[in-house]
Amino acid sequence: MGYPDLQKLAPVPDLDHPPRILMLYGSLRERSFSRFLTEEAARILECFGAEVKIFDPTGLPMTGSVPETHPKVVELRELCLWSEGQVWCSPERHGAITAVMKNQIDWIPLEQGAVRPSQGRTLAVMQVCGGSQSFNVVNTLRLLGRWMRMVTIPNQSSVPKAYLEFDEAGRMKPSPYYDRVVDVMEELFKFTLLMHGRTDYLTDRYSERNERTIDAIDKQIRKL
Repeated sequence: MGYPDLQKLAPVPDLDHPPRILMLYGSLRERSFSRFLTEEAARILECFGAEVKIFDPTGLPMTGSVPETHPKVVELRELCLWSEGQVWCSPERHGAITAVMKNQIDWIPLEQGAVRPSQGRTLAVMQVCGGSQSFNVVNTLRLLGRWMRMVTIPNQSSVPKAYLEFDEAGRMKPSPYYDRVVDVMEELFKFTLLMHGRTDYLTDRYSERNERTIDAIDKQIRKL
């Protein structure tokens, strides 16, 4: 079984720029299977025509321990603003996502002035398991994605016994698990294309418009 010809899977429509995808992973280990899976997914997305950037969580302080001007915090937030879609990939530790993964998400604010770094972005979730397959991590990441007001795609990837699925160079071996990763990235790519240029319209809310109207009226009254 070999790698598929990925370029034939999802032709790119005419756009003013390629879909921009940010990828986060949840481990600091030198031989990190969540990073390997993230890098494999990045290769797939690039074959489809996406522009991909992977954030390295090394050196990112714990949330609230440093000012928001810390270089790693600024880097992460700027990448979030740059992105149109994201991929979150975490190992499962004690039945949940790792502190490394949660710390990255916690540094992303729902609002940053008038800008929302996560709202309306597409999201794909993945996990690697040290033992048998589970879905604890992807379920938690879905919950977090919904909380961050992201458009989380239906498909997902969970790789059991990840230490068996990657070679010494960190490349994922051809397998049904690899095929699922291709499916997930293709779906993310297509959902990101569907959202292109429509995010502001789809995330516009009555309650927020109403609040802006009330604020504007209050300002007018104070001027009288």
